[in-house]
This record gives sequence, structure tokens and C-alpha cells, in this order.
Amino acid sequence: MGEHLIFGLAGILVLGIFSQWLAWRFRLPSILLLLVAGVLAGPVAGLLQPDALFGPVLFPLVSLFVGIILFEGGLSLDLGELRSIGGVVRNLVSVGVFVSWLGGAVAASWILGLSWNLSVLLGAILVVTGPTVIGPLLLLVRPEGDSGAVLKWEGIVIDPVGATLALLVFEAVFSTERGSHLWLVSWGVMKSLLVGGGVGVLGASIIYFFFLRYWVPDDLQNFFALAVVVAAFAVANGFQEEAGLLATTVMGVLLVNQKSVELHHIIEFKENLRILLISTLFILLSSRLELESLTGLGWRGLFFPLALILFIRPAGVALSTLKSSLTLKERAFIAGLAPRGIVAAAVSALFAERLVHAGVAGADKLVPATFLVIVVTVAIYGLSGSLLARKLGLAAPDSSGMLFVGIHSVSLGLAKLLGNAGHRVVLVDSNFERVSEARLAGVDAQFGNILSESIFKDLDLGGIGQLLAMTPNSQVNALAALHAADLFGRGSSYQLPPSTRKPGFKGAESPLHLRGRHLFAPEATFQRLATLVKGGWVVKRTQFSHEFSYPQFLEKYPGAVPMVLLPKSGRPIVVTVEAPVSPEPGQTLLSLVRPISAEHRQNIGAACSGSEASQVGLGSI
Repeated sequence: MGEHLIFGLAGILVLGIFSQWLAWRFRLPSILLLLVAGVLAGPVAGLLQPDALFGPVLFPLVSLFVGIILFEGGLSLDLGELRSIGGVVRNLVSVGVFVSWLGGAVAASWILGLSWNLSVLLGAILVVTGPTVIGPLLLLVRPEGDSGAVLKWEGIVIDPVGATLALLVFEAVFSTERGSHLWLVSWGVMKSLLVGGGVGVLGASIIYFFFLRYWVPDDLQNFFALAVVVAAFAVANGFQEEAGLLATTVMGVLLVNQKSVELHHIIEFKENLRILLISTLFILLSSRLELESLTGLGWRGLFFPLALILFIRPAGVALSTLKSSLTLKERAFIAGLAPRGIVAAAVSALFAERLVHAGVAGADKLVPATFLVIVVTVAIYGLSGSLLARKLGLAAPDSSGMLFVGIHSVSLGLAKLLGNAGHRVVLVDSNFERVSEARLAGVDAQFGNILSESIFKDLDLGGIGQLLAMTPNSQVNALAALHAADLFGRGSSYQLPPSTRKPGFKGAESPLHLRGRHLFAPEATFQRLATLVKGGWVVKRTQFSHEFSYPQFLEKYPGAVPMVLLPKSGRPIVVTVEAPVSPEPGQTLLSLVRPISAEHRQNIGAACSGSEASQVGLGSI
């Protein structure tokens, strides 16, 4: 039995993370691949049986995981965003919820043939979207404007609202069967708000005051915060079922909007934990699904999620955005993105089990109907979200561009040639004179300190996906790369090798977690590049063919420093110390080379031509 449990737990983890990796590799919605993996491992292959593995612990564990995810979601909610979108968010979680609830109930009754009580319950379960599905899709689509913020706020706030609504409707349905008094439901609403809100404020206060007074050492802060979140969830749920979701959401919102305690490391830890929890939850719940129950809904069942997508969601958004400042395109995008996720799956499974045991006719259709909605909405919204954003002109540009830190001949030469190749480039420097000269050369250059906390908010980074720190100061380069790692990822944050680095001497290197990836070659320090530029070396664009290969290039330009490889299509590849390149025919290489005599005469005093060679006279590198 022990080995079976170990294999089951390992399978859940491996399937979840592998699905996430495949989604990243092929730019697909991760939720869709997680659902497919769970179905294949569970009902299709019979390799994964969560009920046998976890028994009665399964649903409490799922509920706790959702609470932690909502806390992480709350940590992303900046109250400052509500100045422009607060009215829309308020309407979506009130008017929009009512429209979705009523419309879903009517559709369930007409299309699925459920009793009115069960239809009202199913409509309440399906009002939620949630950060487990909205977050990954927004990361994939990256919409511009206010639509992304609206969807983020709606997805996080609506989870505790929807879970509480579903609980109260369930109590109404259940109390009808048991002959209980419905006034208890009204008391349940107030109790959920008071308990969830009160415990959330208390939990946030504990973390705030302990961290403010440095009563928790740095290496325990992440786990201390997690322990308080779990405790708050348990305490709130102990007083009122499902109030824990509201408590953890309130905790996250309160903590992220205070200014006295640094929470960057907490947010990073919770973001990493969220990926693990989302992967685990979707594998667990989708592997419980019985395919026969889905087919039991009949062909009419497919019309139920289509009614939610085509009619009910657009109606709710239209009413919720009346007289708002959102453009028609932003409203259309919000109406076209409302996938259902973990909360709907977990709540439906929990309520269905209790109703089936109570002998409520038709209760066995709740779970398959909910999962059918999840699968169809995730598939349709996930596969069409990016296309819809592009058609509406709301999609952020492809992140093939580069942000250069430090303006000089080499960075400006690379920027000019990359711009001519169709990639967006932004240069940043704290020297206004160099910024002005770069602008005169036709390049997007911005004045600012790359180490400023607000720099990435102030810059327009649409289409930018990589950072190259190339200043004379190795410490600034390292800090800039670390600063950018949260935005671009550590794999896309680069810096020049430090000037103290010597080939073969490992002691001169900083640890990888304290710096960016080293650019170009071990000897390509700032001082070395400056010496080469003073000797007349230039940034050159070379396209390779079957007639002119990379070995021929190296023979023609001995000592050349390869910098950026431009494939036939897609994102530029930055040359690094640990990943040198070997260009193939049809690819283009940007490199620093010594001009041969004829080219040297042609390029003396030339500005960036964007063709063969590029050199910008800024006095020095």
C-alpha cells in the first residue's frame, strides 16, 4: 500500500509539472494540458485513483489548496488599480454574478433537464472563474489596457463570492429536503462575511506586526506566512464553511497594499507554490472524472456550456460595463474570457456527494455537467483568447525585443541592427547626453536608473522579452539582471562578464543566483569591448548561406565576438558564455568584428547603416 501511495503522489507531481512544461514549450493553455493529462491518467488508463489514494482527506485538501491560491491571488491585487476599474469589478461580482447565476440556472433546467432546485445550485456553482484559470490565460494572452486588470480582479474576488453563494444555495436545497428553516441561509451570509473578513484582517495583522518588528528570521518568513494563511483558513472554516476562502483573499489584499513591510520574497514564494498547487489540483480532480457520466448527459449537454459562452457571459458583461470608461474592444475581450476552474470543480464534487447520499434525484449530474463546462470553456477560451486579443488589437506585441542597459557604441550598434530586423529595442541610461545622442540616431532611448523600483512600470516594455545589462559597472549589471529576472525570467536576463573575471579562474565569478547570464564570451568584459572599439572594431550584420559558412566567417574575421543570432523566424538568440552559437545557412549573426581594410575605409565616421556594419560615434564605448 505504501508503494502504491508513493507512485500515486509521484505521478501527480510528474504529470502536473510535465504538463506545465509542455504548455510553456508550445505556448498552449496549461489548464487544458493538465485536464487532458488527468483524464488520460485517471478514467482512460486507470493509473491514478485520487479517492483511493487520499480517501476522506481529498476534499479538505483541495479546499485548503484553493485557499492558498486565493491568498497568492490577493497578493497581486493593487488597490490603486480600482481607481479606473473599481466600478466595473464591483458590477461584475454583483450584477454579473446575478446574470450568470440566473442564466445558468435557466440553461441547466431547459437544456440538461435538471430540477429547478438543482439548476439553481448548478448556476451558483458556475458563476466563478478564478485565478487558477484566468491567471495562466492572461499570462499567455498578455492583453493591453484595463481589460487584463479587470479580469484579474474579477477572477480572484469572485471565487470566495461564488463559493459562498453556492454554499448558501446548497443549504437552501438541502434544507428543503430536511425541512429546515430558510432564514438560516440569511444568517449564513452575514456569518460568512463577518468570519471571513474578520479572520482575514487578523491573519494579515499577525504577519504584518511580526515582520515589522523583525520577530521572524528571513529564512522562516515564507513558511511563517504560509502557516498563518493555513491557520486562518482553518479557523474561518471552523466557524463558517467556505469562509476560509474569503479570509485568505482578504489577507492577501491587505498585505500587498501596505507600504511598511517588504513582501517581495513572500510573493515570489507563493507564485512558485501556486504553480505546484494548480498542477496538483487539476490532475487530481480531472482524474476523478467518469467518462460515462459525461456521455450520459447526451448531445444536448454540449449546448449548456455553449449557452454560457455565447449568451450568458456577454449579457452579464454588457450590463456590468454600462457607462464605464472601457472601450468596446475591451468589453468584447472581457466577454470572451470566462473559463471555469478549480473552485467550481471542487464545490460541485463536494455538494454532489452529499446530495446523492441524501437521495436527491438528478444530483449525480452536477459533477459531469460542471466538468463539461470546465473542459469546454478552458478549451474554447484558451485556444481563442490570443486570437481574440489580436483581432481586437489588445494583444501585447510578441516579446522578441530587447532592453539594453547602458548606451555606447556596441549596445547602440546592436540596437540599430535589431530594429532594422523588425525587433523592438529600448535603451536605458542615466546619462542624459548619451540618451539624446541615441535618440538622434533613431533609437528608442530612455533616461532613467535601471535600479529604480518604478523603472519597469515607467517604461513601455510592450514586445520586450530580454534584458542585456552592458554598463561599465559590473555590480550595476548584476543588480539590473536580478531586478529584471522577475519580469523576463532568469533565462532572459543577461550581463557582461565582470572585469575581474579571468578565463579559467572560477573564484572571480559571482554565484548564478546573484547575477545574470554572462554575455558573448568569457573575455567580453566592458573594458575589452571598449579596447576593441577604440581599435576600429564595429558591430556587423552577417547572413550565412551554403556559399558562406560560419567557419569561413571566422577565418575572414579572426577574433570576432558573436553577440546575437537572428533565426529565420522567431525570437533573437543571445550568445552567452555557456551557450555559444553555430549559425546555419539562412540565419543572420550580429557580431563585433575587426573591419578589413576596404570596409574600414567605407565605414570611417559612418553612423549605423543597418546593413553590413554599424558604428555610432559617442566618443567612446
